[in-house]
Amino acid sequence: MSALFTTLGRWGGIVTVIVLVIALLRQLIAFVGFLMLAIKLIIVLSFIGVFLLIILAMLRGRAQRRHESENR
Repeated sequence: MSALFTTLGRWGGIVTVIVLVIALLRQLIAFVGFLMLAIKLIIVLSFIGVFLLIILAMLRGRAQRRHESENR
């Protein structure tokens, strides 16, 4: 009977370690997915910001040219 408990204890320990590794990998995959989403959002927002700055620079240039042509 003691040998049975020893064997089951060892197998239980191995199964426990395997289940913990699987749970850790699931959490790691979820974390990497979250980081990828955050990086994608940062990239998209930075492109939107650059695009808006380009539009703003174009509008300012137009206004300056219009102002210069009115002063001549």
